[in-house]
Amino acid sequence: MGSRALLGAADVTDDQLAAIVAGLLHEDSVDVLDVEVERVAYDMPAITTASRHWVSGTATTSRGTEPWRIFVKHIQSWSRHPFFQYVPAEFQAMAAASVPWRTEAEVYRSDLADRLPAGLTMPRPLHVVDLDELSAAIWIEDVSAAEMDWDLDRYRRAAYLLGRLAASPDVAPLAALRDVDWSLSSYTFGRVAVDVTPMLQGDEVWQHPLCAAFDDDLRDRRRRTADRAPALAAEGDALPRLTSHGDACPNNLLDGPGGDIMMIDFGFWGPAPVGFDLQTLLVGDVQIGKRSADTLAEVDEAIIPAYVEGLRDEGCDIAEAVVRRAHAIRSLLMTGLSAVPVDLFDGPITDDTLRIAGDRAVIARYCLDRLDASSG
Repeated sequence: MGSRALLGAADVTDDQLAAIVAGLLHEDSVDVLDVEVERVAYDMPAITTASRHWVSGTATTSRGTEPWRIFVKHIQSWSRHPFFQYVPAEFQAMAAASVPWRTEAEVYRSDLADRLPAGLTMPRPLHVVDLDELSAAIWIEDVSAAEMDWDLDRYRRAAYLLGRLAASPDVAPLAALRDVDWSLSSYTFGRVAVDVTPMLQGDEVWQHPLCAAFDDDLRDRRRRTADRAPALAAEGDALPRLTSHGDACPNNLLDGPGGDIMMIDFGFWGPAPVGFDLQTLLVGDVQIGKRSADTLAEVDEAIIPAYVEGLRDEGCDIAEAVVRRAHAIRSLLMTGLSAVPVDLFDGPITDDTLRIAGDRAVIARYCLDRLDASSG
């Protein structure tokens, strides 16, 4: 049948694989003829993902010999990720408990696909299994899609559907699938207080050439705002909480069948302040260098009204001003304060890294300005 050794702990038995392929091909049973396993290339670190693989081959079905391909994701507690060793020992228990990892498996075990608003979809799960107390494997249908052009119309459509998702009474019961009790305050007293604020208040990080775009005014504004982070988090947590995808960046919103938007990567799914998904939609491609930071204001003014329209179509009357304030607080706490290119420090300084670092500075300034504008 072929070796599946690359899958490691996420592998299944031959009989289980045949059943999974039969489910994929809508057959009662199949004979798997051959198997190939290929590691998925993925440039961005994900602390709760142990591995990603394509598993493909051919099988004999009632219709003849057919090809098949399946995506396998091995998820884990981030205490098993190599980065975890850099967390100070006194904070490790809190750090491990603060990052949800089981949630994605629970989402795929649920009936969320049947509850989504029209226009949204998700991959079909084929096999979801706990591997041990700190890891699980998820086998889903192939959802690889061509690169999409994210023009303003697509941003508006995505925001509208995220608004409908947030306020959907059908989806609401599944918001509780997240496996940790997360809030802006827990994030602020965790990552912001332990990691981000000390970095901002120090001098060492600013000496790196990639931080040249962060001028004295921007540094001082971020330092002052970091001191207000606990109060801002408390304000944000007091705003209405709705259902959130949790990481609704363009990379996680694929082109689905029939023009639908297909959501993937549900690790941070759960309840969150209204408008929570707008920030990753806004800055996701800017942070990784796929879109210029010069487009932030234009995209933001397209997605906020579209999101509110989605809320309205699900019967939710939260005021747009409240959405803007919640969006501004989340943006500042979870993106604006941490938008320092430390992830690029160990690599060479190139035109691309300088451009990305400059865009990070624009993101930080934009988040500060939006917070100020929403306070009136």
